[in-house]
Amino acid sequence: MRTRARSFSTLAAVKGPATATAAAGSDMGSIRSVVAHLPLFIGGFMGPFGTVVIVPMFPELRTEFNASPEAVGLGFSLYLIPFALLLLVSGTLGERWGRRRTVRATYLLYTVASIGCALAPNLALFVAARALQGVANAFITPLLLAGLAGICAPERFGRLVGIYSSFQALGAGLGPIVGGVAADTSWRSAFWGTALISGMLALFPPNGDPRPGTQAPQIRPLLNRRMVVLGIGFLFAAAGPVGIGVLVGVVARDVLDLSGTATGLIMFGGAAAALLMGPLWGQALDRWGTRPVAVAASTSAAVATAALAMGVTPWSLAILWAAASSLAALVVVAYQALGATIAPDNRGGALSFLLSFRFVGHAVGPIVLIPLVNDSGVVAFLAAAALGLVTIGAMARHTAG
Repeated sequence: MRTRARSFSTLAAVKGPATATAAAGSDMGSIRSVVAHLPLFIGGFMGPFGTVVIVPMFPELRTEFNASPEAVGLGFSLYLIPFALLLLVSGTLGERWGRRRTVRATYLLYTVASIGCALAPNLALFVAARALQGVANAFITPLLLAGLAGICAPERFGRLVGIYSSFQALGAGLGPIVGGVAADTSWRSAFWGTALISGMLALFPPNGDPRPGTQAPQIRPLLNRRMVVLGIGFLFAAAGPVGIGVLVGVVARDVLDLSGTATGLIMFGGAAAALLMGPLWGQALDRWGTRPVAVAASTSAAVATAALAMGVTPWSLAILWAAASSLAALVVVAYQALGATIAPDNRGGALSFLLSFRFVGHAVGPIVLIPLVNDSGVVAFLAAAALGLVTIGAMARHTAG
């Protein structure tokens, strides 16, 4: 089978000027496609960015509000809890109400909530505003990918999902950096920035009109064995290989005794690897199909997570984490592509249903795995890899079905 990775110059030499011109046109078409979908990609960036931007500013929040670490931590937890719970139904509701109208309204809600964070005079109002951010994001995230699936050619969808996942990785990587800079200057500025961006994004919602009456998608058809099995697989992936970043950070600080800066650089290396590999993983979906790639992705991610047990030095941990993070990104790309295509009549609902399992996994994983670090970092990484076995089984069952 001919590889698609031939360079433009090689194509020109082998096939002549006509083919070279066609290849150049294809490349320009890809660039135009990315530019055309840029508001959707930036929306994907905002979800993980808004989640983690708060983490480096915990000390400043404790001082500002004269609060305990546990109380300030609610600003993180109460963003994720309504986000994860609403994801069970938010995509379906958004499809009923219309993607365009729903996403525009929730971007505006996110803007108001961000302004509330920036102006909050006490911790209670700050946490309440963070919870509203989580509510808004529960509607935005699945409907953006559903909108992307509805307007692009099927043979190019995997590539665009890969680019979307790269923007998500960029958000996860830049969130702690921007939050740290804001913490050193004015922590409130980070929320003024998110308010500005989300307000601008409200001008560019995805396509999708309301679907009333008999056309309205239903939640009940999603409650079938195949969707539940896939959801459980995503939960275990998020608790293990996909959510392993928290464990890497703990091992870097508590086992290798690295500084916060060094740990941050290692963590950003993983996000950068996921960012760079996202488009390539998307091309793999287009070439070989989502289901076989999903099985290979979950298997590779589990193996790479187990290999992290060999990260006994800062450099080895950094290299192994970059590899594991890039493969975990492939699992996310495959799941998001499945969610956006498995139920064509309710793309947003299916995607949000699966994502709800993912974020429950992100919440549960650290609770299960971090205590194991006290005994052995090796045991903790192997346990995380073992959780990935459930994902492999779920993907294999879906493929067989």
